[in-house]
Amino acid sequence: MENAKNEIPIEGLLLKWVDIAVTVQNKTYSVIYELDKSIAYVRGFQITSDHDSLVYGRGTIKIEVNKQEVVPEGYEAKQLYSTPNVAVNERFFIRGNVPAGNGQVKFEYTDTNDASLQFEAYRVRLTLDCVVKGF
Repeated sequence: MENAKNEIPIEGLLLKWVDIAVTVQNKTYSVIYELDKSIAYVRGFQITSDHDSLVYGRGTIKIEVNKQEVVPEGYEAKQLYSTPNVAVNERFFIRGNVPAGNGQVKFEYTDTNDASLQFEAYRVRLTLDCVVKGF
């Protein structure tokens, strides 16, 4: 049976992630993550954390793939955040097939003070939904 036009077999998909430890409030953290050379495209993004309310209420992000801005600076992290009660196939913010190019993903996370949320150190994870070359 032939796959539908937009379906990718499971062996063509790969999840990658990068963590940022937020240890100081009101600070921007930045990391550049090198993708495997086998990755052709990044098609979706998801934000998770070990302290849900902090990332949901305090954070903004920026994401670049191959120096192409795919999520603009100041974008609220809660827009890409999903909890376990969201259906598995609906957890990623899909941007289409963004070419991996040079293989670099730049992730910036900014913690901003929120009077209703007391700061404590937390982790923010960016998960990438990737497509392997040849699929």
